[in-house]
This record gives sequence, C-alpha cells and structure tokens, in this order.
Amino acid sequence: MNISINLNEIVNKFLVPTSIVPYGNGHINDTYCVESPRCILQRINTSIFKNPDELMENIENVTAFLGKKILAAGGDPERETLTVIKTLDGKNCYKHDENNVFRMYRFIEHTKSIENDKTYEDLYQAGLGFGRFQKMLSDFPVEILHETIPDFHNTPKRVEALKLAIEENRAGRKESVQEEIKFALEQAEFAGKVVEGIEAGKIPMRVTHNDTKINNILFDEVTGEAVCVIDLDTVMPGSMLYDFGDALRIGGSTAAEDETDLSKVSFDIKTFESFAKGYLTEMKDSLTEEELKLLPFSVKLLTYECGIRFLTDYLNGDTYFKIHREHHNLDRARNQFKLVADIAAKEEEMLKLCSE
Repeated sequence: MNISINLNEIVNKFLVPTSIVPYGNGHINDTYCVESPRCILQRINTSIFKNPDELMENIENVTAFLGKKILAAGGDPERETLTVIKTLDGKNCYKHDENNVFRMYRFIEHTKSIENDKTYEDLYQAGLGFGRFQKMLSDFPVEILHETIPDFHNTPKRVEALKLAIEENRAGRKESVQEEIKFALEQAEFAGKVVEGIEAGKIPMRVTHNDTKINNILFDEVTGEAVCVIDLDTVMPGSMLYDFGDALRIGGSTAAEDETDLSKVSFDIKTFESFAKGYLTEMKDSLTEEELKLLPFSVKLLTYECGIRFLTDYLNGDTYFKIHREHHNLDRARNQFKLVADIAAKEEEMLKLCSE
C-alpha cells in the first residue's frame, strides 16, 4: 500500500530516528526498521484490521501477560516476547489519520527468521516455540480478547465467501478457474469439523495465534533455538488446531507457498514428525483426546482453508493479499490444493506418529 506521508515525522511520535528502511516481506502490514535504537515500525492495514484499538489492546494485554510469565521463569521478556513501544503521549499506537495507524516494537537483536530454507531441526524448534507460547497463555483470560478479524478460521464461512465470489464473479475470472472451483467445493464436506467440535464443547477455546507460519517465530542466530513468537495481529480466542495446522501448512510443504511448478509441491511427513515432537513436548499434557486425534486433520483443514481464501481473493480481484505478479493468488490457490490432496493421502500415517 503506497502512502504519501513522511515516515520520519511518524517515527518522531515515538523516538528520534537516524534512518528508516523497509523491512520484512509480510502480506498484510507495511513494515520498516528504525535505527538508533533499533525498532520495528509498522503501519497497520486498517482495510483488514477494522478496529486497530482493539487489535493493539489484544497485543498489549498478551505481551504483558507473557512478559510476567517469562520473568517468573527466569527469562528475558525483552527478548522472548514483543515489547510495545508507547508514543510520546503514552499510547500503544499513533493515529496519523483514519487510514494511517502506526505501532512500534523493540527490535529483538541477534535473531533470524526463516522462510523456505528450513531444516527438520528448525521445524522441531518452531514446534517448541509455538507450543511454549500457547502453554504460557493457557491461563490467560481468553474472554477479554477481541476478535480482530471475526470468523477468521471459521472454515464453513470461508466456503460461503468462496461461493459468493463465484456467484458475483467481480473480476470476470470464474470461467478460467473451473477446475479449481470444482476441487474446492468437492472438499467442502469436511470444512465444519473443528467449528462444530467447538460448538459441541468437544474442542476447547484457547488463546491462539492464528498465523503460525515459521517466519512468525524468531530463532537465535547462533544456536538456532526458538526465541520469540511475533506477528500477534490475529491473536484471538480459537482452537489450538488452527495454530498447529497452519504451522505445517507451509512448514510441511516441499515448496514455497506460491511455487508454480506443482510437481515440486508435496507434504513432507518428516516435517510433521519434527514439528509435532517439539509442539507436543510443551503441549501434550494440556491437549484433550479429541485435539490430539485431530492434529493431522488440522493440517489438511488449514491448507484447504488458505487455498480457498486465495481462490476467493483471486475471484474478487486481489483485494486482500498482497500480490507481486499477475495471477499470484491463483498460483497460491493451486499450490495449496495440490498440498491438500497429498496431506489427505498421508493423514493416517501422521496419526500414527502422534500416538507414538
């Protein structure tokens, strides 16, 4: 999203900068690195996050809670969780105007993020990190959290959004993606399994991250150990199955999320084994029997959900996800659907690994 305001003036609402440069490659928010002292400045995408005040209230409450837990365990809160830097007038974000809302975090030094070049040890560490994050939040009062994006992982509603996009055909693309539409609608029969489990009380509501890609965790640049979970915009009440499944949606793929050569796209079951081992080291004693049973299914569900979101956005004219080339969202959807089919073929094998 292009902006015409002076970023140095925005930074001065928080501290005195020496320089500011773009940072990272997130799909949603605009991110910059500020020097002296190093901080991360982000413009919140208010077209997606309609209520930035509620979003920042969630983040401030969760990071403060985590900070106390980390400190009590003898850790370093400034390294192991995000630290919100207040504005000069003590607020958790700065509103330049309705469409330009900025926040700042302390930069966590001597860490690295991992994109597609990941190892099985990285996946194990990511499992530990996300499992530890959820375990520390196990007694957080989930009822005080706002839904920053209502029904974010409500897969049946994502299916309904896809059906509406097909019907409206806003970008005139429907006829060219009939094969993808057919696959998406055929798979919809399992879309409600987790939502229905929550409604029936079989699956507990927890504090969940809801965007557990491996690049949303920072690793120590020397030891490779998981240090800090980042990108907390979608921290909301939900099922841990959303977090587990979404982590392996990308973490378990043999190719990048937008790889166009589908012969390269498959699900590496050893990544499932590695991540699950780390995650269950932290969380196994906290999981219900139903949650444990649905861990492999959650990977298929979240991959399917993301695939139909990409397809929906493509049909709507690419209004949600940032794209970097023509048909980018369609490429992403095809990629995810190929992965769904491969995960389904390996689901039973994954279930056996969870019970070992």
